[in-house]
Amino acid sequence: MKRILITGGAGFIGSFLCERLLSEGNDVISLDNYFTGSKSNIAHLLSNPYFEAVRHDVTMPFFAEVDEIYNLACPASPVHYQYNPIKTVKTSVMGAINMLGLAKRVKAKILQASTSEVYGDPKVHPQIEEYWGHVNPIGKRACYDEGKRAAETLFINYQRQNRVRIKIARIFNTYGPRMMPNDGRVISNFIVQALHNKPITIYGDGSQTRSFQYISDLIEGLVRLMNTGDEFTGPVNIGNPGEFTIRELAEKVLSLIPESTSEIIYKPLPEDDPTQRQPDISLARKKLDWKPVVPLEEGLVHTIEYFRKTLES
Repeated sequence: MKRILITGGAGFIGSFLCERLLSEGNDVISLDNYFTGSKSNIAHLLSNPYFEAVRHDVTMPFFAEVDEIYNLACPASPVHYQYNPIKTVKTSVMGAINMLGLAKRVKAKILQASTSEVYGDPKVHPQIEEYWGHVNPIGKRACYDEGKRAAETLFINYQRQNRVRIKIARIFNTYGPRMMPNDGRVISNFIVQALHNKPITIYGDGSQTRSFQYISDLIEGLVRLMNTGDEFTGPVNIGNPGEFTIRELAEKVLSLIPESTSEIIYKPLPEDDPTQRQPDISLARKKLDWKPVVPLEEGLVHTIEYFRKTLES
């Protein structure tokens, strides 16, 4: 049994990771300030004697004896990370410093949940880990993009200078149950709009592309990365290389909600919105023996079912 700390443990990704690690017989601590996380995501775990939920903000130091740390804490959708951009940067940077400091003290292995947003609006397609990115450091998205880039810098330097055992995962668009209806990401937006018979809002002409991975595929990738030997630190792309235009996604969602009367409308593209996003997962295949297995349509069916129940309750 390992003692594992998950920051952002009550969030969309964190709550599934808590479940997975508990199912493998570990002792799990969820750390969350519940800004975008929700107690309802982990309520079913509270009766497990090996699970502990702690209300805490990672911008403040935290002390515990643990073997592994998954650092997931940070708002991940534009609606939430732009709500308080200074706090978003502090969460990424101070959160990384505090968790790396903890890992250094207790000699824990630590994984950073980085993001495909470090590539910005990429000039290399598909994106490989060696690509340095194309990010506007003063744009509205920079509080998230640059915060995560700074966190990667902190992680690699704690490894070089202090020999902290690190892992860096660059997570691409992920979807599934427990996404918040108001989180502003494209899949949740489209599903909620379709279920409410409201216009499906596409920003731009809909030709921009994204790659969507189902939550269970991401969790498998993160666990495999944590379990690799100390010689492999990453960064490594964790995402689904299946590439779809935003228009194709909207049409797919509507086809899976046949009773919806929603129509597609178009609005101006937000500042610095990437035109293409697709991971090259060659490194993940080689080092983690990992690839996504859930097709988009299958994942959407599960996600739509979740939102139906959530919006009815």
